[in-house]
Amino acid sequence: MNINEIITAVVALSILSIIIGIVLSIAEKAFHIDINELEVAIRDVLPGSNCGGCGYAGCDSLAKAIANGEAEVSACPVGRQPVAEKIAEIMGKELGDIEKKVAYVKCDGTSEKRETDYNYFGIDNCAYAAKMPGSSPYTCKYGCLGFGSCAKVCDQRAIRIINGKAVVDEELCVACGKCLKVCPHNLIELVPANSKNRVQCSSKSKGKDVREACSAGCIACGLCAKNCPSDAIIFENNIAKIDYSKCTHCGACVEKCPRKIIKIYE
Repeated sequence: MNINEIITAVVALSILSIIIGIVLSIAEKAFHIDINELEVAIRDVLPGSNCGGCGYAGCDSLAKAIANGEAEVSACPVGRQPVAEKIAEIMGKELGDIEKKVAYVKCDGTSEKRETDYNYFGIDNCAYAAKMPGSSPYTCKYGCLGFGSCAKVCDQRAIRIINGKAVVDEELCVACGKCLKVCPHNLIELVPANSKNRVQCSSKSKGKDVREACSAGCIACGLCAKNCPSDAIIFENNIAKIDYSKCTHCGACVEKCPRKIIKIYE
């Protein structure tokens, strides 16, 4: 190989290197993604369960929302106080005590208390059963179907089916919200863990129909609301609802309910 060939090869390689450098520079600018250090730091302290209980698609989405000021530092229901404190420190914010919440099934219609319209022999899935005639094989069309869809999605194994009805173990519940999403009758809600008085019914039927369907149903008599000294109880669609921000846990509603569907939880 003579000197001219060597020089030609060196020049060609130099030109090729320059071209590659220009292409890489253009690509870096075109596909550059700004990294939000706050978002990365927040994501590192989130539990990573991606349960969706916070209302976002997963921990990545929540971290981004918190970093952008679109979600509270206490938005993670699984991490609770310990995680919220770490995020608050990252964001440079003050954090008070976080109210613990738990999942609660608003129904006491166990197998021995509810009436049956027909026998269901389909798939053990509440969503499938809810598509049957009347949205339920039971006379009450608003109660727990008892096929355990909520229990199957609970990563904490905090829900069991007892006597045909879902029951939550509040010691295990982390309020992730997965069970709320799969209940076709919308029977499950998150309530303050320290809420002592709770209504165990979701029926929207009138009193006469409730009596015929279930011995544990609210008949909308209104005695609980009339005797509540804190005006913490209202009626919507024939069902009593407790405003926990007003409730003083005096127990008057529990005492006056003729159907005993308002229970005290310790």
